[in-house]
Amino acid sequence: MIERYTRPEMGFIWTLENRYCKFLEIEIAVCHALAQKGIIPFQAALSIQKNATFTVERIMEIEKSTRHDVVAFTRCVAESLGGESRYFHYGLTSYDVVDTALSLLLRQAAHLIREGLDNLIATIQEQAIKNRDVIMMGRTHGVHAEPITLGLKFALWWDELKRHRKRLENATESVSYGKISGAVGTYAHLDPEIEKIVCSNLNLKPAPISTQILQRDSHGEFLSTLALLASSLDKFAVEVRSLQKTEVREIEEPFYTGQKGSSAMPHKRNPVSCEQISGLARLVRANAGVGLENIPLWHERDISHSSAERVVLPDSTILVDYMLHQMNRIIYGLHIYPDNMQRNLEKSGGLVYSQNVLLALVEKGLSREEAYDLVQKYAMQSWEKGLSFKQLLEGDQQVSTRLNTAELSTCFDPKHNLRHVPGIFQRLGIETEPEKS
Repeated sequence: MIERYTRPEMGFIWTLENRYCKFLEIEIAVCHALAQKGIIPFQAALSIQKNATFTVERIMEIEKSTRHDVVAFTRCVAESLGGESRYFHYGLTSYDVVDTALSLLLRQAAHLIREGLDNLIATIQEQAIKNRDVIMMGRTHGVHAEPITLGLKFALWWDELKRHRKRLENATESVSYGKISGAVGTYAHLDPEIEKIVCSNLNLKPAPISTQILQRDSHGEFLSTLALLASSLDKFAVEVRSLQKTEVREIEEPFYTGQKGSSAMPHKRNPVSCEQISGLARLVRANAGVGLENIPLWHERDISHSSAERVVLPDSTILVDYMLHQMNRIIYGLHIYPDNMQRNLEKSGGLVYSQNVLLALVEKGLSREEAYDLVQKYAMQSWEKGLSFKQLLEGDQQVSTRLNTAELSTCFDPKHNLRHVPGIFQRLGIETEPEKS
């Protein structure tokens, strides 16, 4: 089952209705700034604020002939006004409105993504605390390495998401700029003070310098931040998928009553939600590439970025919002199998404690090279013949003369390997109970 989830608030942000609402908000703010500076009558600004309206249907109808959405918008609004319409869009170029509106839309979207990110951080924190001491196999190259705990795995993800939260804050800051600087950024027809007043009223910062547009490195940063976040969600999903394999089955994404895994095989419980996240992450990463391609434009602007942005910015924000929701649901309802973890830990016959034995022999006087070769010899025998690694070591004179039974047994105690786990949690500051947004 792939859960259908579309957050209405995120979807609404990218509707034409909301986009043109932002256009009108900016146009009215400009009119009030012009009135404040004595450029147009105050009554005209008040009348525009009171009477200016539009409909998306009428804008689209006008656009059929103008083939220009902003001109269609201004003409539609003018139809709702009287003589004061001559002050509407006064001294502006299209992208004074379009780019400033885009900043408002991106900030709205970022707020929702931050909300979803905070919820996932809190859910992973809960799992990290709950599973702090649940011992499992640590793997490198897909091969058993040394014991870890499931809580450590979650703590690692928690810390990674905290970094993404900082990146998102920075990226949101980068796109929270407006510009009312005219056709080539020279303020030829409006004083920079107008821009300052308008941006202040919109809770944006005026761009220190612009051309006809805000520069696209900021939008590239925003899309790259979403791609990094999506890649981490992909990483978490891949880990769940790997640990859900039948021969491993240490954790498993939620499987609901009535859910079906296969049209042919009734026994199947497939990690479809995690696979979906992995697939969608590819789209978000690809969209980030488009954001980078949008940075180099001709001279003071061309329009090659515009059509692409109308796809990649809505898509990436909607996808990441959805992926965060899905991952939060998966982690919250994760099936965890500690008994399978223990069985897998024991599958290698104690080989995962080879470094403990190596270091114990070095402490007893063997050179590191001698100890390594000695331990590896029995490790390979254990691998190839399926024998107990510990019993092989006990039968070797070089080992038994240096390590008594108790000392050798200590080498095979996972508590030794995991004694610093509480300290790692303390260093992260993850021990306190989480709070969800």
